[in-house]
Amino acid sequence: MNPMMISTPSVLTFERAPTTYRHWRLDIDAPLARLTMKVDPEGGALGDYALKLNSYDIGVDIELADAVRRIRFEHPEVRCVILGSAIAGTFCAGANIRMLASADHGHKVNFCKFTNETRLEIEEASAHSGLRFLAAINGACSGGGYEVAMACDHLLLVDDRSSAVSLPEVPLLGVLPGTGGLTRLTDKRLVRRDHADVFATRAEGVQGRQAVAWRLVDEVAAPSAFDQVVVERALALAATSDRDASADPVVLAPLLRTSSADSERAGETERIDYQFVAAQLDRPRRLVTITVTADAGGQWPLTAARELDDLICHLRFNEPTLGTWVLRTAGPIADVVVHDDRLVRPADHAERETSLLWKRVLSRLDLSARSLIALIEPGSCFGGVLAELALAADRSYMLTGIFEDDDDPLPPPELLLTQVNGETFPMINGLTRLGTRFWNDAPSLDLVKTRFGQPLDATTALELGLVTFAPDDLDWHDEVRLAIDERASFSPDALTAMEANHRFVGPETMATKIFARLSAWQNWIFIRPNATGPDGALRRYGSGVKADFDFGRC
Repeated sequence: MNPMMISTPSVLTFERAPTTYRHWRLDIDAPLARLTMKVDPEGGALGDYALKLNSYDIGVDIELADAVRRIRFEHPEVRCVILGSAIAGTFCAGANIRMLASADHGHKVNFCKFTNETRLEIEEASAHSGLRFLAAINGACSGGGYEVAMACDHLLLVDDRSSAVSLPEVPLLGVLPGTGGLTRLTDKRLVRRDHADVFATRAEGVQGRQAVAWRLVDEVAAPSAFDQVVVERALALAATSDRDASADPVVLAPLLRTSSADSERAGETERIDYQFVAAQLDRPRRLVTITVTADAGGQWPLTAARELDDLICHLRFNEPTLGTWVLRTAGPIADVVVHDDRLVRPADHAERETSLLWKRVLSRLDLSARSLIALIEPGSCFGGVLAELALAADRSYMLTGIFEDDDDPLPPPELLLTQVNGETFPMINGLTRLGTRFWNDAPSLDLVKTRFGQPLDATTALELGLVTFAPDDLDWHDEVRLAIDERASFSPDALTAMEANHRFVGPETMATKIFARLSAWQNWIFIRPNATGPDGALRRYGSGVKADFDFGRC
């Protein structure tokens, strides 16, 4: 490893609470909330760099993600969030350049992916939770800072003849606004192509009324009226919300999580256990087995979703070499589908937000650069929302019959699709996982829908195209073992690209464009010498020495 590079800490955690925030302050004054950024310069999550001018790293964004989710669940009285800065003359300087220059490649890519997932959650909260967002841009707003602002419903820029919005990555850093900047510029803000070209190559950005004319912001306000206009616009946005201020808050209690290394193979195998989710880590095989256990209790949908989300984030950042995730479930299928009505037709604030959380967690699973293999065995419960795990997998194995050698064999496994699988959890391509599976094959999709609510055995599931293979007891262990071992032998780079291409068929959306370009363009650019080499732009930024580019184009 280059001696200038730093690695991700051994354990990066993702659970936060407002009382522990170092970089944000959350204030509630219903129907408004103020989420104010004041980044602690000494609060870097990765190493020795200063987070100046409200620049951010993964620690800052983890807090932002927590704050957005807590407002959604715990504060139904809030209808509009004002996203602002406590630093006069600076809104946000974007991702910290020293962090980007020194972090290893895997962290750069995971960081970009996580930050964009947070911005998508902001946009989802507006589209489906009735929670509006206003960016109160009170100063310089550049790079990732402008990308955060673009996730909001309304962008208000102070017109003080110095504050500007900018995406300076191309001219200054030799990289791209890779967490949605360029895509939101054209697909969401509808900035004209030639204007976008000028803007993305103008390091100083665009100010005032030109920013409005080019659709870079929605409005400008004089410094003397800025605070008043912020409140007026926020209240106007709040008036468009359908959130129920009288609803009971849903408190996000701390997760119950334990981790223990195997005493005989310390460092090789380890268990991570939550209340309803567990992971078995097998480092020699580069494998994680994830098991979600069903429960009929009313808290299961929310708790299981939060636990699975926390585990996915942990594995992404802290276990990058465990490239295959085996997805399993346990418990009665009835304990899963009992929650169907609340997920498909949520009746109140808590049920709506829980259903939307499952949508976001499943999306995070889709977007994880890991091979996904589902095992449908006796004792499993791939029904309803947990059937989405099997549909998300790159391939699935369902046992035909039972395990004959078991002393007390469980009944043959069943797969049970319900209305949850038909409409509730669309992927980022706008299709359900069933619609994606049977893209451009309406007869097969229609036939599957006629079997909603009917338990399907392995033979039937295979005939309907819902599983990849259905081995019997004699072949099961060998086929599964060979599939897992084969996966571990392939190039992880080739697998990441292949899986991303296969998972998102059909129409392009803003989100599919963002993640495709992140996976391809940004991934490629981050390893090019022009960006991260010793004479590259990221390395030389702020040194007073210009980058030494290789001017060949390919």
